Amino acid sequence: MRLLVGDIGGTKTALGLAETDGGAVRLGETRCYPSASFASLDQIVQHYLRETGATCRFAVFAVAGPVHDQRCETTNLPWVLDAEALEQSLELTCVELINDLEAVAWGVPILSSDDLAEIHPGDPGSQGNACVVAAGTGLGQAGLFWDGLRHHAFATEGGHSDFAPADDLEFALLSYLKSRFGRVSWERVVSGPGIVNLFDFLCFHHSVQPPDWLQTALDRGGDPAAIIAQSAAEGNCPLCCDTLNLFMRLYGREAGNAALKHMALGGVYLGGGIALKNLACLRRGGFLEGFFDKGRMGSLMRRMPVRVILQPNTPLLGAARFMALQ
Repeated sequence: MRLLVGDIGGTKTALGLAETDGGAVRLGETRCYPSASFASLDQIVQHYLRETGATCRFAVFAVAGPVHDQRCETTNLPWVLDAEALEQSLELTCVELINDLEAVAWGVPILSSDDLAEIHPGDPGSQGNACVVAAGTGLGQAGLFWDGLRHHAFATEGGHSDFAPADDLEFALLSYLKSRFGRVSWERVVSGPGIVNLFDFLCFHHSVQPPDWLQTALDRGGDPAAIIAQSAAEGNCPLCCDTLNLFMRLYGREAGNAALKHMALGGVYLGGGIALKNLACLRRGGFLEGFFDKGRMGSLMRRMPVRVILQPNTPLLGAARFMALQ
């Protein structure tokens, strides 16, 4: 089967052509576009088809948001996607919409060892349910149910569950964010915008101003989360280091929450750009400290493998595999 596959996120939209043969997926003609530069997904797809000269009859789009009845109001974009409307506007025989983290989960079983970086080995040869947690523009989560033979992916919106503080600093963080946003979800702290929220909170909590050089970089329009993370990696800003350390501990805590809810003895897979770009920081201890910190469940947590997804096209591969298995 030959089909158009897409990964539609709040920051970027990736498109490609996939060919499926049994369980194998071959991907080609991949392109990436800034989502906010287009008024709709239709415009991006039409631009892609003109640019590549590609033709196909089927499409699967992995979308950052809840999908119901083949319709999705994207979480971090002002778009409403409807599969039937897309079929008509793009003149395709069949369009399927699935959640973007569900697509990642469908792709996980066909990743090679080179596509993964191990953060914690867990029990050798462990099998069972698995889960995916991905911090990026938002906080996506999905599950993989193990039927004894293979995994079946399913979507969740766990990233929008309530943030739960665990110490005095985090209670102060909750109070600060509550005054700004009202309800506080995990996505408010474990995401790209979450990094910025944590930085702003620490400035407020310690009654300090951002360093002049950092404020200058922000004023020039740089990605604030990326600037803070890079400054922390270089060790030239204590406030940025504290921000990223707090972020990693919270990321570990919420990944551990998802792992407990899914009984993820088959593995916890970290997707999204933040894990990929901050592997060294993930391995320094704060993430796993938060992940293992589950009281009486601590020994269970240590049995679960934790791996970072290095393959950036996993949502596209997973979208193709989803269609092939229907």
